[in-house]
This record gives sequence, C-alpha cells and structure tokens, in this order.
Amino acid sequence: MTGDRRRTKIVASIGPASESPRVLARLMGAGMDVARLNLSHGSLDGALELYERIRRVARSEGRELGILADLPGPKIRVAPLPRGGAMLEQDAEVILRPGNTASDGRILEVDYERLLDDVQVGDLVGLADGQILIAIRSAGEAELRGQVLHGGLLRGRPGFYIPADRLSLATPTERDLRYAEAFVEAGVDFLGVSFVRGPDDLRALETAPPPAGPLLIAKIETRPAVENIDAIINAADAIMVARGDLGIEFPIEYLPHLQKDIIRRCIAGGRPAITATQMLESMIESPVPTRAEASDVANAVFDGSSAVMLSAETAIGVDPVQVVTTMARVAQEADLRFDHTGWAQHITQLHMINPDQRSLSVTDAMTTAASRVVEEVDLAALICVSGSGFTVRSMARFRPRVPVLGFSADPRTVRQLTLSWGVEPICLASEIAYESRVADAVQAATELGHVRAGDLVAVLAGINPAMRSTDVLRLLQVPEDLGELRHTPQPAR
Repeated sequence: MTGDRRRTKIVASIGPASESPRVLARLMGAGMDVARLNLSHGSLDGALELYERIRRVARSEGRELGILADLPGPKIRVAPLPRGGAMLEQDAEVILRPGNTASDGRILEVDYERLLDDVQVGDLVGLADGQILIAIRSAGEAELRGQVLHGGLLRGRPGFYIPADRLSLATPTERDLRYAEAFVEAGVDFLGVSFVRGPDDLRALETAPPPAGPLLIAKIETRPAVENIDAIINAADAIMVARGDLGIEFPIEYLPHLQKDIIRRCIAGGRPAITATQMLESMIESPVPTRAEASDVANAVFDGSSAVMLSAETAIGVDPVQVVTTMARVAQEADLRFDHTGWAQHITQLHMINPDQRSLSVTDAMTTAASRVVEEVDLAALICVSGSGFTVRSMARFRPRVPVLGFSADPRTVRQLTLSWGVEPICLASEIAYESRVADAVQAATELGHVRAGDLVAVLAGINPAMRSTDVLRLLQVPEDLGELRHTPQPAR
C-alpha cells in the first residue's frame, strides 16, 4: 500500500443504472468499497437476487466487497406521478390526501393512512430528500392544503417526510424485521436502520453481535436521534449522517455543525461514520460535479468521515462509474491533506463508549499507545489481527498516517472492515496460535506488497483468548526469512 492510496471509503448505491455484472465490476475497479441496496425500492426477492449477483461479481473480481442492506423504515411515498414528472412551482397551493393511486402537480396522494392525524397546520413537510418543501396552511376532514416554499420537479414515487415527533409508525417496522431476517440469513455485512430515534430501535432487531451478525448502521435523520446520539452510538456498530431528512428536522444552517459533531462522537467511540445524501447530486445527469459538491466531499473527509456515500448518483445516474471515479479522486486528494496529528491528539483526549467495560478499556489503551508509536516511530504499516474487527476499527479512529492492515480469519469480519477508514482488509487462512497468526499476517503483507524485508511494523493482536480484547502491541522488523517469526519467543504480557 503506497502513501497516496485513498483512505476514505466509498459506499455506492446500486440500482437500475448500476446493477448489471459489467457495471458492478467497473464500479469495483473505480473505487467502490461497499455496495448499498436501498430496500425501499423493489421486492425482497429482487433485492436478494441482486445481493447474490454482487457477491458473484466480487468473487470473480477477487475483491473483498462489503454489502449494506438499507432497511426501508417507515418510508412514506407520494403516489405515482405522470411520466416526465410534475413541476411544483414556488408559492403554489397543493392538496395532500391519503391514497396510493396517482398524483399530479396539484394533488399529491400520500401512502400513509394517518396523514391527516399526524400532520398539523404549521408543519413543514419535505419531498425528495427535502429538496421540495411544503408548509401546511389548512386541514380539512379529507385533505390538507399546503403552500410550496421550495419548488422543483417531482418524479416517480418520491419520499414524503413527516416530522419525527409527529409520526405514529414504530421503528423498526414489520417489513423491516422481515427484510432484516432474510438478509441476515443471506450473510449480509451491514444493515442500515432507518428513522432511528433511540437505542431501543436498534435492539429491536435482535441480531447477533458481529461477526456472527451484521454491523448495525444507525441512520441519524431525526431530531430525537440527535438528542440521543451518545446512547445510539453505544448501541450501534456504525453511524450514517443522513443529511436529507436531517435538513428538514433542523434549520439548514445547523447542518454543518451537526455533521461535524456527530462524526467526531462516532469516531471517538470506535464506530465508522458515513456521510450521506446529495454529495454529487448534479452527476445524476452531468458528467462533472459542481465545485460546491467537490468541496462538500472534501470537507466530509476533513470532518473525519470513515466513508462518503452515493445514492441516486450511482443508482439511476447517467454514468455511475464516472461518479465513483470522481468521488475517489476528490476523496484521495483530501486524504493527502488530512491533519493526522491534530486529529489523533483530539481523539486521544476522548474514550470509547462504555470505558468501564474491561475489554473495551484494554483495547482503548492498546490502540491509544499504538497511535503514539505511529507519531514517534518511522513505521511502514500497522498490522492488526482481530477476530471481530473491533481492534481494527478502534485503531482506525486515530486516523494513523501509515497503512492499517486488518487481518481476520473470519470472511465476514474482513468484509465488514471495508467500511473502516484507511483499512486494507485481508483474510487469514484460519484461526491459529498467536505466533503463527503474526507470521501469516506479515507474510501476507509482504506478498501483497504492503511491506518488505527490513521494514519496521507494529503488530496489534490478542494473545489471550480469555481477554476478548487486544493485549499485545509489538514492534518488529520484517526479516528476510519470514520463517524466523514462527520461532520467535512469545512476548510477555
């Protein structure tokens, strides 16, 4: 791994424009680290078939690719619009009714039977990720009347946003639970949980902890989620800053600060953080992004995002491969200018969630020590050997300037590490004794070109299975004869 390799990961949503094997392979080649399936669209059977297709293509390409199944949540949509869409002009009056037959530019049917109960006069409702805003002016027995504050073109079946404190639907929904069960059985790597309002929304899924189960990604898109952010981070395995709905729940000027604060809290807790929504939106139709979009991606990197996400840009855009290529270029350039020292100093002052748990405290201490070694010693790489991937994710939160090589004998752990900043996930052949694991890891790192004989590397691993944490930090020089590592005395604890 060279020093100019991109460190920030890319999540790309797969849809009609990108679901063919040929395009999937090209997306992987362009820099897609995690493929996202938006389960709000299509059938469960169709989504599972696409999941298996992505797995087949990744195997044929020899890629460790993570797959994220993004649960629908209490998704409310407008009934189908005419072909070509409908333009909602600013200040125009629109009528909102419960229903799911058809909509036009004047009457919008909404597929939510409690629409008239949950939406009140004075509420601000959003459509299409908040791009179109409607203020509710009056309410009757069968309909609501609103004024368009921000107009635009509506197409297909756009999402309809109701303020979180009004919505009666529970999270997760019955549909979420059914979809989650199917994808857990299929072996999915990540589950995105929509409309999270507190930690109980995550616990309700009752999935096994990773790597036996998927990493749970809590989507932060409501005011209650922001208010309960620390408890949600504690219950989640990763966080997604879903800026579309969040931009309706809060005034737009709050979003940049919220994004920075949520990301830093999440990374301090050893959880990956994804920044999502409208990152390269203009590239749905344009071959190049706006200057503001390029700056948005770069600033998400500077904020500490583990990954940046593409939605419609790759799902329905005119050139999904060009979108990923562009995002990879912008992210890589921002990575080169990342303030590693300042970030590490900031994170060192914080502790992972629940530091009273002994295993977390030990891993926290060991990875903190390793981050200091990186700053003071000329290392070629950090080699992290982990069963669950927790040690690797904990190490990645410090944003070390050297490559982080994440080794595991569990294939799902390896795929789950595709979301972690700066981590090169590598699969070990099997769970073996400490010295053999270290030797195998160093040998693999050498064969893959990440290190070479004479390089100094740091190794983080667990020597005592009973500890269930990282309890060894070791510096070693890569020998000419890698067999020497298998006969090195075991370090004292």
